[in-house]
This record gives sequence, structure tokens and C-alpha cells, in this order.
Amino acid sequence: MSTATLRVRWLGRVRYAEALDLQRAMHERSADDALLLLEHPHVYTLGTRADPTHVLVPPETVGAELVQTDRGGDVTYHGPGQLVGYPIVSLDAWRGGAYDVVAYVRRLEGVLMEALAELGVEAERDPVYTGVWVGGAKIAAIGVRVARGRTRHGFALNVDPDLSMFDHIVPCGIADRGVTSLETLGAVVDMQTVVDAIVGAFTRHFPYRHVERQDVVWRHSPNDLSAFTRAAPAAEGGETPAPGTPVRLMGRLAEAGVNAVAAPDFRRPSWMKVKANLGQGYRETQRLMRSLDLNTVCEEAGCPNIYECWADRTATFMILGDRCTRACGFCLVDTRHPEPLDPAEPGRVADAVAKLGLELAVITCVARDDLSDGGAAAFAETIRAVNHRSPGTRVEVLISDCHGDAPALESIFAARPDVLNHNLETVARLTRAVRPSAGYARSLTVLARAKSAGLVTKSGIILGMGETEAEVRGALADLRGVGVDIVTIGQYLRPSARHLPVARWWHPEEFAAIGAYAESLGFAHVESGPLVRSSYHARRGSEAAEEARRGSDAPVAVG
Repeated sequence: MSTATLRVRWLGRVRYAEALDLQRAMHERSADDALLLLEHPHVYTLGTRADPTHVLVPPETVGAELVQTDRGGDVTYHGPGQLVGYPIVSLDAWRGGAYDVVAYVRRLEGVLMEALAELGVEAERDPVYTGVWVGGAKIAAIGVRVARGRTRHGFALNVDPDLSMFDHIVPCGIADRGVTSLETLGAVVDMQTVVDAIVGAFTRHFPYRHVERQDVVWRHSPNDLSAFTRAAPAAEGGETPAPGTPVRLMGRLAEAGVNAVAAPDFRRPSWMKVKANLGQGYRETQRLMRSLDLNTVCEEAGCPNIYECWADRTATFMILGDRCTRACGFCLVDTRHPEPLDPAEPGRVADAVAKLGLELAVITCVARDDLSDGGAAAFAETIRAVNHRSPGTRVEVLISDCHGDAPALESIFAARPDVLNHNLETVARLTRAVRPSAGYARSLTVLARAKSAGLVTKSGIILGMGETEAEVRGALADLRGVGVDIVTIGQYLRPSARHLPVARWWHPEEFAAIGAYAESLGFAHVESGPLVRSSYHARRGSEAAEEARRGSDAPVAVG
């Protein structure tokens, strides 16, 4: 292998199109190798040599998608209960600078056969067909693509999928062979156990000096990713959380290995205390926001930097109303049923930007899952309104994931904001507890797509909810691996007793160290400190990223 680090990620259930775009971004931009492990919703995929007649029924009639992809091979099926692995590895050059793709496929077969043996199944290669077989039936399919010495796509191992879904295609174009699964063979069917076996076998066949692994929390039923409510009563028995703390929220923290319950005397340290400055600049900005009936995330999210920013006549505008359809565990924004969109809101934001004379306007939003496009059209309209009214003003937007819908996201990208921000917020293990309606892989894919659209990209992580330093370093590497230019790192502040407790306070020296690590990864700009928030010193970050894009090779970091 030509790189020293392998980053292993169990990502849970991910749409095929999102996983494909995530692979492409990491293939092109990541300095490290990766092994992405996941499940897909029901989907049939057509390889480059696929015969369309091998799809025997319209996929939508059996609840599946049909996707044309750029891997080798014919048609295959992916779905729940099937472990899909996407290795993104750098192959050693072979003859005349070429790469031995056949040898690579044989190594993947070896990985699968070794893992299956560990699980009690004796599998074998077939002298004619690729993949891994048991008693003449295929248990694992392989389809790959190699470009510039880096691999994409990979393997699909049948753990306990609905095998009847294979009846609607000619699997891999092989009409006279069947398929099987670990469940059918009476072997271990616990997905986590299978993943562990695959990771162990992979790292023996593809040795690396350093293997770093992170998993999203394992789920055990289709419904346990539903959002929690902050109105839930306190738990009964055992260690009781603060009054009104959602039981489901605390349960998800416990599943992620965090048993923190904030004590009443768990007070903010001295470095987290901010002195209120209600001077003239602050009051004038406040009056302008009130006169235009605008929402700001500065107020709605209780940002500790509001006095500094408003005194400097800068603010982060929050569009799409002031009520969010997601109940994230860290956020103070109102979660009552949202009101209809205000068609005049883009114009009012543009008026405020003009009156403040801003060099950089930062626009964020509440999540609007009740809208078919997640509010993307309104976002694009607001960007255009600001650009029309104040053509010299740069625009940074902080967007939701818009359900991961590619056309919706592309409508925002087409409005050409100067900076596209989407926050990862936390590490993979804590995503389900912190953002129950979002996804770690989806957020990385949103940022990857924005970078592919030619935009300057930005993301942020908040610390103090139970993550480890190693996990934060891994999350930063993931962000840089999909091409993110700017990153912010700050301390979590608990808005109320109904939100996630603060697991610990990170010291300013720790923020400086993690900021230095982020700088070493090659971000164009880093803001890392206890009071840092997404929009903190946004103008400085925008300028640094623009300088880097123009060819500067000097990263800027602020601790």
C-alpha cells in the first residue's frame, strides 16, 4: 500500500447515490485509504457490462431503485441485511505503471473467504466467475473500478437479506447459479460480528501501519432512528437525568457509550464566561433586526458571541422561519410545528444586508423536512436577492442536508454562494444521539457534492458531548478527505435541562492542539476555541479560503 493509514467506517444504512458520491470524493481528495462498510436500501445496480434484459421486472414494483453505475460486471442487488464494502485503496504499480486489478479482486475474495471461515462457513472461489461461493451458490459478489491506481466499489456479502429480491434479476448475469446467505446456511447473522470479521481479515490481507476505525451506533429496528421529543418525562428508577430530559435522548447517549448526567454544580469554567456588551453597535443591530422582522441564529441558538458580533454590526440571518422540524440534542431552536414560508423573507434579508453594509453576509436556516425540497428554493432565492441588492457582498450559507436530495442541493449550489457550510456537528458514534434525523455519511456527502460543484466548503464540530480526541481527529480527517476548506471547532453549551448534558469541558490548550492537528491536514482556515461557533470570524475564514483557492500554499490557523 502506498499510504500508511486506513480509515474504517461503519456508516449504517446509506442511499446508493450518496455512497457513490462519497466514494468519488474520497477517491479523488483523501490522502488516506478507506474501507467504507454499510447497508443500502433496496436497489438494483447495472455495471458497465450489464445487459438491461437481466432486470426481469420494473424495480419500482418491488420497492427498489435502479441505478446505472461505473463498476464492472452485470446487474446485482443491494439491500438491508447485506454488508456492502467499498475499499478506497491505493494499489502498488505493476508492469509499466499499470495496476493488477485481477490480483486485487483475488485479494478481496481472500478477505471474504477468511472472514467467512471465522464465522463457520467454508467458502471457495469459482474457476469461471468472480465472487465467493458456497456449494455452487454465490454468497458474495465483487465489482470494482480502478482509476489512477485507486480503487472504488467493492463487495457485497449476503448476511441475512431478503433473497427473494434476487428473483427479479439475473444476478451478475449468471442464469444457472443461485445465491445464498449466512442466515440460509445457519451461520452467525449478527451484522456487527460480521463487520468485525471482515475488518480483521481486510487488515491482514491489506496491511497498514495505522488502522483507525469509527462506527455509527448500531441500530436494531427500523424505527429506532425517530426523533426524540424534548417534552418527555424524566426516567424512572436508576440514575435520573435532570427534570424534563428526554428519556430517548439519554438512552441514545447510553447506547453510544456516554453515561454523562450533568450535575447541578457542573458549572462553566472561567474561559466559558462571556461579559455582556450592550453598547451602541449591539443595540443598533438589534433594532434593525426587529424593524425588519428577521430571525437570527445569534438569538435563537443562544450564541455566546452575540455581543461581539452585533457590536461589530454582523449577524447570521436565519431563514425559513424560526421553527425547526428536527429536535437535535444540542440545539435551542424552537421545534413546534413550522409556519408557512414567508415569500417576502429573502427581500428583507437583502435589505438588512444592505443597511448594515456587510462585506460578508452569513445566512443559515432551520431544517424544514415538511417541504419537498427541504427549503432549498427559498435558500437559493435569498442568495440571489442579496447578490442583487449588494453585489459587492460575499455570501456564506449554512444549510441543512435537504434530505440528501441531489436536485434540491444543486439548486442551492447553482446560486453560487461564496462559502457553502454544512456542519458535521459531532463524531460518527454520537451522530444518532446528537442529530437523530441526520446522518454522518449524508453530511459528508453534502459537503462532497458542494466541493464537486466548485464551491468553497466549510463545516464545524462541537466538542464536549462525550467524544474522544481520537474520534475528533478522525472526523476532521473525514472532512478534509471530502475536500472541506474551512473548519470550526467549539465547545458545546447545554441550552437547557432538556438537552444533551455537557460530558466535559475541553480546555483552551486542548482546542489549540486539535486546531493545530486540523491545520496539519491542509484546511485553508481553522477556527478552534471554546467559544467558536459556525459563523465566528466567518469573514476571516472566507478570505483565507479564497486566498488558498487562488494558489496560496500557506494554511491559516487561529487557535
